[in-house]
Amino acid sequence: MRRLLSISTLYPATGRPGFGRFVGRQMQALAAHGDWDVTVVNPIGMPPVPMKRYAALKAVPEVEQQGPVTIHHPRFLLVPGLSGPVNPALIAHAVLPLAKRLHTEQPFDLIDAQFFYPDGPAAAKVARALEVPLAIKARGSDIHLWGARSWPRRQMIDAARQSSVLLAVSQALANDMAELGMPKERIKVHYTGLDRERFQPLERTAARQLVSALPSLQIWSEGRLLLCVGALLAIKGQALAIRALTSLPDDVRLAIAGTGADEGTLKRLVEQLGLEGRVQFLGSVEHDVLPHLLCAADVMVLPSEREGLANAWIESLACGTPVVIPDIGGAREVVRDASAGRIVERTPEAIAQAVSELLQALPSQEAVAANAGRFSWNANAASLAEIYEEAAARR
Repeated sequence: MRRLLSISTLYPATGRPGFGRFVGRQMQALAAHGDWDVTVVNPIGMPPVPMKRYAALKAVPEVEQQGPVTIHHPRFLLVPGLSGPVNPALIAHAVLPLAKRLHTEQPFDLIDAQFFYPDGPAAAKVARALEVPLAIKARGSDIHLWGARSWPRRQMIDAARQSSVLLAVSQALANDMAELGMPKERIKVHYTGLDRERFQPLERTAARQLVSALPSLQIWSEGRLLLCVGALLAIKGQALAIRALTSLPDDVRLAIAGTGADEGTLKRLVEQLGLEGRVQFLGSVEHDVLPHLLCAADVMVLPSEREGLANAWIESLACGTPVVIPDIGGAREVVRDASAGRIVERTPEAIAQAVSELLQALPSQEAVAANAGRFSWNANAASLAEIYEEAAARR
């Protein structure tokens, strides 16, 4: 059995189980596949002085076991808003002693990074020190945001040139990586997975009755329902979905699931537009409830500024709910025909028009769900195991 050391700044931990859940699910699926023994290092940034927003991270244990995966949580120095360009070096400094010890106890065959920045350059330093092949995965914002900044971009390209293989969550993102200067011949598309047992169609009316009866949600039981799922950040575009409501009939309402820094701004926008009775902020939705919420919605709207290939797109389709999304990242690899929804410009008018078209003639939940048929965690793990086997063999 091969051994993998995976470095990921975004990963579920005790006290924050939803943080990077999709990365955790991928690593568990890979470990369960049987070809790879997986150890994860999840570096946790802590500021030099106590800050309220980071206080809860003190409870995260140094090491824990999640199914077949062992996760280490070393701390590294983080200066919020300032240390971004040097975070890879700070992470590597914190991780390297642990990685050397683990490698001495039982050697690793491959080191990977689950995000291109800051994880990628940090993992590159560790891989060089251990003389182990390197793989790096890109997911979207790590390329589009940090790739636009000179010093992080230089670090990313250096790490890419060191890597045996580079992974992208969509072909569109792979093209962006090549345009950034990363070696095109080493880039492989590796699509996200999907928990097919949890995300599957439940008849829309039944799902609506279910979520409207949950005290934690209290979703409207009548009218047509739009849903936004994602962190409340300006780049996710919830403001565009809110504004689109002004061009839609009064019985169309919007539920917004997620938390984030933009929550106050979005609530003020709702008040300014007089939409208090048509927009509901759900906060953080429990993972077990999310599939029912997706099934209950008529349309899922996510007007993000940038994405690689969003898990929320795939999960919505798997539940039989069409999506309205911009032409970003792998959107055209997901919405391949009208049964999956619409690809639109990032304007309230275009969003409203697409929603109107869908509400006039919603495709069947079965037809929508068929668009997610190629996504599963089993397929994800099998593909990843094969890619990593090739990478490890290049030692």
